[in-house]
Amino acid sequence: MSELITADLVDLDLSADTKNAAARSLAERMVAAGRVTDLDGFLADVAAREAQMPTGLDGGIGIPHCRSEHVNAPTLAFGRSGQGIDFGAPDGPADLIFLIAAPAGADDDHLTILSGLARRLMDPAFTSALRAEADPAAAAALIRGDEPPAAPKEPAPETETAAPEPFRIVAVTSCPTGIAHTYMAAESLEAAARAEGITLSVETQGSAGFERLDPSVIAAADAVIWAHDVDVREKARFGGKPIVDVGVKAGINRPAALIAEARRKAERGEISGVSDASGTEPGAAGSGGGSTHFGVRLRTYLMSGVSYMVPFVAAGGLLIALSFAIGGYEIASAKSVADHFVWGEADSWAALLNQIGGAAFGFLVPVLAGYIAFGMADRPALVPGFVGGAIALTINAGFLGGLVAGLLAGAVVMAIQRVKVHPTLRGIMPVLVIPLIASVVVGFLMFVVVGKPIASLQKALTDGLNGLSGSNAIILGMVLGLMMCFDMGGPLNKVAYAFAVGGLADPTPGSLKVMAAVMAAGMVPPLAMALATTVRGRLFTKTERENGRAAWVLGASFISEGAIPFAAADPLRVIPSVMAGGAVTGALSMAFDCTLRAPHGGIFVVPLIGQPFLYLLAIAAGTGVATALVVVLKGMRPTSQDLVPAADTSKVPVAA
Repeated sequence: MSELITADLVDLDLSADTKNAAARSLAERMVAAGRVTDLDGFLADVAAREAQMPTGLDGGIGIPHCRSEHVNAPTLAFGRSGQGIDFGAPDGPADLIFLIAAPAGADDDHLTILSGLARRLMDPAFTSALRAEADPAAAAALIRGDEPPAAPKEPAPETETAAPEPFRIVAVTSCPTGIAHTYMAAESLEAAARAEGITLSVETQGSAGFERLDPSVIAAADAVIWAHDVDVREKARFGGKPIVDVGVKAGINRPAALIAEARRKAERGEISGVSDASGTEPGAAGSGGGSTHFGVRLRTYLMSGVSYMVPFVAAGGLLIALSFAIGGYEIASAKSVADHFVWGEADSWAALLNQIGGAAFGFLVPVLAGYIAFGMADRPALVPGFVGGAIALTINAGFLGGLVAGLLAGAVVMAIQRVKVHPTLRGIMPVLVIPLIASVVVGFLMFVVVGKPIASLQKALTDGLNGLSGSNAIILGMVLGLMMCFDMGGPLNKVAYAFAVGGLADPTPGSLKVMAAVMAAGMVPPLAMALATTVRGRLFTKTERENGRAAWVLGASFISEGAIPFAAADPLRVIPSVMAGGAVTGALSMAFDCTLRAPHGGIFVVPLIGQPFLYLLAIAAGTGVATALVVVLKGMRPTSQDLVPAADTSKVPVAA
C-alpha cells in the first residue's frame, strides 16, 4: 500500500496567493507522483466540491478535498503559506493547506486514514508542530502519524466526589464527500462534550459507510445533535427526542453552543417528530446494515426509489392533466409539437404540455429501479438499476418490473463489492468494472429469466384494476383508506401511497381511481382534527387547538402527518376515528369513479380531478365521520385537569 503522503507531496513554502492556485500547485505534485491521472479533470472536481461549501476552518486551516475518478490512490498533499490564503474561514486566511484526493472507489482503510487526519487537525499541538517544522520529510512523517507531537501533561486528578448522572447526547455528522468535515465535526463535538463532562456518542456518516449507533445508546440519550450537509440517514431512529439540526461547519466551529442548545431543548421538553419518508438516503454498501431487520431494510430500499420517482410523477402528471383540461382527452393523439406548433393556438399548447408530461413519465420506471439500487449499494448501482428499469419498459413489465430490476441491480452490485480485488483496480471498480458487469447480469436476468413472468403479472394487475367495479372497487377503496389513516406517514401509509403512485407509471382508468382514493383518504386525518378542535375546542388542550388551526392547511395540502400530534396524545380515540373516516372517503371516491393523474396537491389539484364535486363530497363525508367519532369518544372519557375550555381556563370541562 502506497504511503498517503511523502516528502515530495509537501511544500513548506507555498507561494500561491489564491485557493485555486494553491490547489493547482499541490495537485501538480500529485500528478508528478503518479497519484493523479488528469490534472484539469481533478481540479474541476476539487472546484465543484469547493462550490458546495468553503473548506476553510478556524485556526488557519484549509482542506480542499474531493473524490474523483482521476485519482488512482488516496493521497494527501500539504502546503504551508507564509502570507495566508483565503479558503472562506470565518477567522481569516489559512496558512496550513491540506489537499485530500480520494478515488471514487476509495477503500475503507484509506478513508479511515483520511478521517484520522481530519480529527488530528483539531489538535493544537499537531498544527503548532506543522507550523514549526522545517523538513518536508519530517512534516510528512508527522502527518502520517509516524512522529506524533508530544501531548501536554494532564493535571493530577482531583479527589472524586459523587456526581450527578451525566447529560447524554448522540450526534450525527456528515458532509457531501464524507472525508474531512464529517470527522472534524465529530472530533470537535467530542472535545467540547469532554470539557463539559457530557457523555456524547457520534455516528459519522462518511464515504466509507457508517456504523449505526447502538439503539440502546440512542434510547438513553437526552438530546440529539445533527451536524450535516447531506440528509441524515435513517433519521427515524432519533424521533421523540430534542434535536439540534445544523450544518456540519457549526459542529466544527461552535460545538459548545450546540451542546448548550441541546441542553436547553431538553430542559424545555421539546420533542421532534422525524421520519425517513422525506428523504430516505441511500445506505452505502458495507455500512453495517446487517443489524437492521431485513423487512425494514427492504422498505427503506423501496422508499428510496419511490421518493426519487415522485417528482417525475408530480411534474408529468400535472402537465398531462393540464393538457387534458385545455385540449380534451383527444390531445394525447396530437402530432409532435416539434413538427407542428402554432403559438396562438390553445391545442398546440395543450399538446406541448401533454408531450412534456409524457416525456417525464418515460423516466418513472428507470428512476424507480435506479434509485432502489442506489439505496442498496450507492452510486455503482445506478447504471445497472437504470438499465434494468429501461428493460422493464421494453418488455412491458411496468412498475413491478422496475421494482424487481432495482432489487436485482442492488443485490448484484453488493455481491460484486464483496469480492476482494487488487489495489490497482480499486479506482476503476465503481466507475467501470461494477457498472459493466452488473448491467450485463441484470440485463440477462430481465430479458431472459424473470422479465416475461413479471410482465404477465403486471398485465394481470392492470387488467384487474381496469375491471374493478361495484363492490370490489369500494372494498379496495376502504382498504386503501384504512392504510392511509392508520399511521399517517408511517410504513402502511407509504405502502398504500407507493401502490397508487406506481400505477401512474402506466396510467389506466383503474390506477387513476386508486390514486384519487388514496389522496382523498390521506387528507381526512388532519382535516378531521382541525374540524374537531373547531366545533368542540374544550375537549382539546390549548396546544392541540393551535395545532388544529395548522391542520386545516396541512389537510387541504394532503399532508397526513398534520394529525400525528393528536394521534400521539390520544391514539386509542384518534386513530380508530380517522381510520373510519378514511375508509368512508376511500370507498366513496371509488364508488363515484373519481380519477386523479397527479400524485399530490390536495385541493389545489381539484380542477384536474375527474368528478371533482363528488370527490370533495367524499372528502367531506369522511371528515365528518372522523370528526363525529373523535368528538364522541373524547366526550366519553373522564375529565382531566389538562383539558381546559377555550373560553375559560379556570375550569375543568364537563364530559360532553
